[in-house]
Amino acid sequence: MKRLRILLLPFALLYGLVVAIRNILYNKGFLSSYIIPKKSIVVGNLSAGGTGKTPLVDYILNHFKELNISTSALSRGYGRSTIGVLIGNSESTSEQIGDEPLLYQNHHGDQVNVVVAEKRQAGVERILKNFPENKLIVLDDAFQHRAVRAGLSILVTQFNDLYCDDFMLPAGNLREFKSGAKRAGILVISKSPLNLDNEARKVIIERINFPGKHVFFSSIAYGDLVPFNSTVIAKAKRILLVTGIGNPKPLFDELSRFSQVEHLAFKDHHNFTASDIELIHDKFGKFAGDEKIIVTTEKDFMRLKKFNEVFEASHAWFYQPIKIEIDQQKIFNNLLEEYVGKI
Repeated sequence: MKRLRILLLPFALLYGLVVAIRNILYNKGFLSSYIIPKKSIVVGNLSAGGTGKTPLVDYILNHFKELNISTSALSRGYGRSTIGVLIGNSESTSEQIGDEPLLYQNHHGDQVNVVVAEKRQAGVERILKNFPENKLIVLDDAFQHRAVRAGLSILVTQFNDLYCDDFMLPAGNLREFKSGAKRAGILVISKSPLNLDNEARKVIIERINFPGKHVFFSSIAYGDLVPFNSTVIAKAKRILLVTGIGNPKPLFDELSRFSQVEHLAFKDHHNFTASDIELIHDKFGKFAGDEKIIVTTEKDFMRLKKFNEVFEASHAWFYQPIKIEIDQQKIFNNLLEEYVGKI
């Protein structure tokens, strides 16, 4: 693998040069950015896929919902089959708005406006037009979308895959050079171990050398498994884990603490087909014993629930809900509130 990465270095440098020139053109004003006229927060990363943006966006949406501040979530809606600007509602599907926006829609209903748009400026303008009472826009995965400029940028990087240890695509997973981190005001180091001691935090902060002063560590908190069919009880000596996300390893490790786990991994945002479901159920049927279940992520559930078969009790499907716990949560929340202001 290392040899392959070395072979790809020239392509990575070329790609990085193109991205760097683009960023310079934006920084110098040769390419213009649309400044979002209301309070706005971007949550993004430097790496491709799986850093933990979705639960952080959900956390922010929930925080301001509890403060009764009218908030919108704006996403590209990756993986959807539609184009243009769409507003989510209770009837929306993952094919229409994408799995992550559908998750936000399911969690928050009409208390948060969920909007998808490839061109974020068009999405912002639709929010301003349709929801004039809106006070805050949270943009999901728009850190490299320089055509719009938010008021506050939050960068996310994984504890076990820090951007400072990575390299440009295709030799590594970085979408842009590490210097892009200077555009962020807050850094969240996601999927950190629980009860991380101060010395370990200090070492990580020194390694990453984040140009901003606000660095936080977040950890995954796993909830109880939720059955697709409410009559099914979780009895799990064996688990078939089915995922279509960027980094399923933390979930695999968590489930492996209690059960024997076999993993069927599909690509990120995989559009499940009837043949996929048949393959999954065939594999599950070959598991010995009765204490067996199929587990997937809540994000994957958004793309799986269109299949009637997954709700049959005989297949025993469950999804794993997650939330995040943020170290120094009060300080983090205060920073968000100070930016948004006492509305």
